Order: sequence, then C-alpha cells, then structure tokens
Amino acid sequence: MNSEMNPIRVAFLGCGFATKLHSKTISKINQNVSCYYASRAAEKAQSYNQRFDGVGIFSSYEAAIQSDEVDVIFVATPPASHMELTLSALKAGKHVMVEKPPFLKSKDFDTIEKESNKSGKQVFIAENYFYKPLLSHLQSLIKSKIIGEVLFVHINALKQQKIKGWRGDTNLSGGGALFEGGIHWINFVSNLGLNLKTVKGWRPGSLEGMDKSILISLEYEEKAVGSLYHSWETPSLFKGLRISKIYGTEGSITFESNGIFIIVRGREKKFIFPGLKDIAGYKGMFEDFFQSIREEKEPDFTFSLAKKDIVTIEKIYASIKS
Repeated sequence: MNSEMNPIRVAFLGCGFATKLHSKTISKINQNVSCYYASRAAEKAQSYNQRFDGVGIFSSYEAAIQSDEVDVIFVATPPASHMELTLSALKAGKHVMVEKPPFLKSKDFDTIEKESNKSGKQVFIAENYFYKPLLSHLQSLIKSKIIGEVLFVHINALKQQKIKGWRGDTNLSGGGALFEGGIHWINFVSNLGLNLKTVKGWRPGSLEGMDKSILISLEYEEKAVGSLYHSWETPSLFKGLRISKIYGTEGSITFESNGIFIIVRGREKKFIFPGLKDIAGYKGMFEDFFQSIREEKEPDFTFSLAKKDIVTIEKIYASIKS
C-alpha cells in the first residue's frame, strides 16, 4: 500500500456479488484504500469485513452514509434503490460510486447531477467495460485505419446465465437482461471510436415478461452499420467464449468478445493479446476513480457518458414496443 497517498475510506452498501468482486480488486491495487461494509444483516457485514480485511462495519446504510469515518459511499444494492442512496450520500458530503446499471431512468441523472454540483462531490459510475484493455486496443486499431474505413461492426454477446434473486424482479432491477447486464455492451459499442447515431431493437419470441434476448441494429455517424446480439439464454462455448468482428474496406478485426485475443488482417497483420491481468477492466476503473478523487478531476468515464448509455437503452426498449 502506498503510504504517501492520503487514505481513502470506502463504505460498501450491500454485501453481495458486486461488493465481493470490488473488494478483491481494491485489495490488489496500490491506492491506500480502506473498506467498511454496511448491511441490514450485521452478521453479513461482519463476514465481509473479516473476509476482505475491512476496517469496520455498519448495521444500516444510513449509519455508513452519516459516518465521519467514511469518504466514499459505494452503492452496491439493487438498482431500484440507487438514486435514493446516492442522493442521501451526496447530501451527507460523500463522494459516491454506483454499481451499474446506475439509475432507472436517464432523467434521474439530472437530479443526481444537481445535487452533486451543490455538494461539490463526484458521482462515479462503475462501468468496467469502458476500461477493458480490449476496448482501448480496438479504439487504436480503428483510429489507425489499419482496416481502412469501418463498414460493419458485429458484436456477439450471447451466453447462458441464470437469473437469480432481485435480477428476476423488474421492480428491483429496473429492466431485463439488456438493462441489467447488456448495459456493458451498450457502453462497449458506443465507445469503439465511432459515434453511435441510431439504434433499434428486436426481441425474439414472446414480448411478455422481462427480456432475456435482444438483437440490436447499430448505425454510426461515420456510415458504419452493425449488430449487437445480446442474450442470457443462448449457450456459448465454454460458457462464454464468443467471436466478434469488425469489417473495413481494407481488412477485418476478429476478436474474442471478452478480450482474450485480437486478430488483425488489413494493411498489416497482427495477433494481439490484450492481457488477462485486468481483462475485465476493474483495476483500471478503480485506479482512475481514486486518482480522480485525489486530484479533484473528472474520471475518464464521465457522468455524461454514463447517462448516454441509459438513453441508448431507453431508445432500444422504445423501438421494440413500437
């Protein structure tokens, strides 16, 4: 741990999978961060505190929010509660990190932004796909025009995933598979280095109940077009190995959707391994967030970019209904 950095004290609200994942990541970065755990079940908070070498627990979310021992509140509860907890934390003078999907409606961002400006505290949206090494490599390749002008973007995000707990309750999750998990891929296709212009969604099978599979057509301002296949009910090789492609006027880029490898055939031939160490982008995300707090600057993944993702999902859902 770097003792030269001022300590940052983070309190996690909710002790579920996201808190477990983020606690492991934070423990591996050299950022002088200490973690508290808050849960409505004190024994669960105590379990997480012991497991991840925390510095204390709170038996309620409000106690963590109001504590003078906490600098940052990490909201890791179901999405339906994110807005209320974020507003409460901002009013208490805390920075806030919010698990994705951050808020249920794009208009919620305006309410949060007003309170953020009033309090002088930042709100960070935990969208790790923005920080994936795969995405930065694709951005560089597209910018270099190694495959000429991009014509087609084909993203395969098909997998089989069990829907457990609050994720199966749209009142708590805010939407179906696209909203809860597909928001990662909306962020991905929106930040390839091309400007997303229009989107339209098609839902196979019955339109009743929460969505599990959606096909999305993409149109970019640069005249490229594409498709995003997203599903939680389609088996994939090794439960997640998938191949995606970007086609240009002078070649193509083939890549494993998670980021294991990239094959380029264009003006040059390249075989790239983005790296497995931070394949999901969590390490880069937290390093950026904590640096932004210390330097009082915006993170690379800004609040306005996060809002655009929700706006895009709203457009997709609206197109399906119409």
